[in-house]
Amino acid sequence: MGGRLVDQNYYLILSAVLFAIGVVGFLTRRNALMVFMSIELMLNAANLAMVTFANARGDLTGQVIAFFVMVVAAAEVVVGLAIIITIVRAQHTASIDVPSGLRR
Repeated sequence: MGGRLVDQNYYLILSAVLFAIGVVGFLTRRNALMVFMSIELMLNAANLAMVTFANARGDLTGQVIAFFVMVVAAAEVVVGLAIIITIVRAQHTASIDVPSGLRR
C-alpha cells in the first residue's frame, strides 16, 4: 500500500459533485444570497480540483493558483455582500426577480 488514505479520484469526484450542486443552486434559486453561495461553492470545487491535480503532479502550481482564487473570492465576498445588503435595504427583499428596481 502506498500510504495514501484516500485515492485522488475521490477528491475529483467530490469536486465534480460540489460543482454540480453549485450549478444547480445557481440556476434554480431566486434568493441573491443563495445564488452567491452557489458561486462560492463552484469556486471551492475548482480549488479542490486544482489542489488535487497539483498533488498528482508533485508541484505547487495548482496550490498557488488555488490560493490566488481564494484571495479573489474573499474580495468578491466583501463586494458582493455589500451590494446584496444595499439591494435588500432598498427593496426589502433578496429576490433576483425584480431587477427593474435597480434603475434610477
